[in-house]
Amino acid sequence: MDRYQELHAPFRPRAARLMTVFLGLLTVAGAAGIIVTLPRMEGVVFGPADQVGTAVLALGICWFLYRQGAVAARPGERGMVVRNIIHTREIEWAEILSVNFGDGAPWVQLDLSDGSTLAVMAIQRADGDRGRAEARRLATLVALHEEGAASSPDA
Repeated sequence: MDRYQELHAPFRPRAARLMTVFLGLLTVAGAAGIIVTLPRMEGVVFGPADQVGTAVLALGICWFLYRQGAVAARPGERGMVVRNIIHTREIEWAEILSVNFGDGAPWVQLDLSDGSTLAVMAIQRADGDRGRAEARRLATLVALHEEGAASSPDA
């Protein structure tokens, strides 16, 4: 893999992805255990509606865990697609003013030219040194594309 491909590789959290898989399996096993065992217990009223409710709740939890595990930021030539838990946003490199990962923030924050900030949940403090290295890689990408735009004849 050359330097360009390394710099432009997708950003993905590690610790959060491992936890979502573990919690997803735990949720499915727990829901299955409840659905199968509670109706058989003496003195417990747990009918079909309760079973369906438990399954729906487990599906909702698994959907949320899937979204958490699918968090990513994919850099490209013109900008980056940031997929957080609920929203996905495409931003151009020129929109990014700075990359912040300080003050104990759980993930990287981008200061954008419209005055807003955008969380990049794909780069997380929970990943320790790897998270800090990924934040530096993103800051490098922003700086490189800033320089490229300034030296471009279209700029």
